[in-house]
Amino acid sequence: MKIALASDHAGFSEKEKLKPLLTELGIEFVDLGTRSEASVDYPDYARSVAEEVAHGNVDQGVLVCGSGTGMAITANKVPGVRAAVAWSEEIARLARQHNDANVLALGARTTPDGEIPKIVKAWFDTAFEGGRHEDRVKKMSALEQQSKSKATS
Repeated sequence: MKIALASDHAGFSEKEKLKPLLTELGIEFVDLGTRSEASVDYPDYARSVAEEVAHGNVDQGVLVCGSGTGMAITANKVPGVRAAVAWSEEIARLARQHNDANVLALGARTTPDGEIPKIVKAWFDTAFEGGRHEDRVKKMSALEQQSKSKATS
């Protein structure tokens, strides 16, 4: 598996801590920035990861900012992306199992110390269940297409 990884300044330290974990899990990653704790605009980094996922250049994405919310909102603007903010292992598992989420957004300032690695492990250990959830995910995609069509007409 190959993923795209990015953060803003608030998530930089946590992003850097994730790299050895990803390597340990056998997950190849491309780091799309940021490169320091200097202030940056999180939408730029969320969009980069989301586009890599949407274009099929990577299998999934991981984003880290202060709360995870801004990154997830931005990533979800890119068609084909289903970004979820996860603050616990259970939420990470459910986002994968039930929603086939393909981008994980994490809050560096809002997640208790030591929990982010557990959340990431849970995310990558969990597969989409399909079944009854398949039709729901298809409905999400259909809504996305309808919105896109209305925007271009």
